[in-house]
Amino acid sequence: ERDVWHLTGGESYYVTRNDSSIIAFRLPASGVCRGWQIMASHSDSPVFKVKEHPEVEAEGAYVKLNVEKYGGMILSTWLDRPLSVAGRILIRGEEGGLESRLVHIDRDLLLIPNLAPHMNPEINSGYKYNLKTDLVPVLGALPAAGSDGAKPSLSAFLAAEAGADPASVVSADVYLYNRQKGTVWGADNEFLSSAKLDDLECAYGSLMGILNASGQSEKVAVHCVLDNEEVGSETKQGAAGTFLKDTLKRICLCLGGSEEDYLRAVADSFLISADNAHAVHPNRGDIADSVNRPKMNRGVVIKFSGNQKYSSDAVSAAVLKMLCEKAEVPVQIYTNRSDIAGGSTLGNISTSQVSVNSVDIGLPQLAMHSAYETAGVKDITYLTEMAAAFFSSTLEVDGDGRYHWK
Repeated sequence: ERDVWHLTGGESYYVTRNDSSIIAFRLPASGVCRGWQIMASHSDSPVFKVKEHPEVEAEGAYVKLNVEKYGGMILSTWLDRPLSVAGRILIRGEEGGLESRLVHIDRDLLLIPNLAPHMNPEINSGYKYNLKTDLVPVLGALPAAGSDGAKPSLSAFLAAEAGADPASVVSADVYLYNRQKGTVWGADNEFLSSAKLDDLECAYGSLMGILNASGQSEKVAVHCVLDNEEVGSETKQGAAGTFLKDTLKRICLCLGGSEEDYLRAVADSFLISADNAHAVHPNRGDIADSVNRPKMNRGVVIKFSGNQKYSSDAVSAAVLKMLCEKAEVPVQIYTNRSDIAGGSTLGNISTSQVSVNSVDIGLPQLAMHSAYETAGVKDITYLTEMAAAFFSSTLEVDGDGRYHWK
């Protein structure tokens, strides 16, 4: 973002913010900015964040990590699983400067142990987990008194991973993650389970779509992955920040457009907000809407909400349905059961900064916000095919309420 931009028609570029959000875009061959076709998803998932000075000694036998909740987690799913940490650290560089390095400890390092039912008779009858007492990960064992062993140190692990001196570590943003590998399962291998399907599944589908586009849109094709959706998006790298708006405006200006050209181009643009949707549950179908009940492996889901938590309306949904017909991709509809409040996503938050026609979509999944989620294997192909059609086509806006795909 700090560079001077020199953009050329027909070329592709990307820009990052905070090492956690990315916007990649492909310019039309004409080098003229007539508008944008944007597909946006998010990079973050509900996890535990490690606090500063995290090591805590316990019972004269363990070293634990002081952590806090990030996002709306299903807490019980994090217990008794192999975990590790990843993120970034800031180290002292040459001449007193700071340098940011990404770190990933690629081995089983942590575990949060459950309490046996003998000691917690309520464990199977609606037990409420306490973040401070029940959900603290164990890093290692304290050395016995008089031994030569060193106390386990997360900073030492992170510094070693980054090839730095532990004394040079100034600060860190690191998070726990589930080490269990993804798996395909079911009678006909029809299901996929993995950590962080929400929303890396949609981020992947969007990326594959822009890479696999067979043609080139006359609009600027934009693959956008934003951070911090799970905690409200109100950060510089989130949907409520200016990253998307700043990038779109710079594209327009760098291609010779004016402020008025930018505003006209925004009015001639379209945003697909892609964030996974709830599939009807095999054991709790009563939680779903009585009519709109998405099923895994049955196609892309358009999400509606009367309170505007989703950005879809009749116009944007109709445009998306036409696109899916063009791509021969099946479409489903999701609405909340009327007496149950639903979640929100980045579509309506993004459009508070860039006021474009927008539709909220997703892929149907089970156990959203679990440490291990489940989706259908066919649906990622449907999303990739829809995204490729989106980035290969041009949505012509002929006036309010009049659109066609070219």
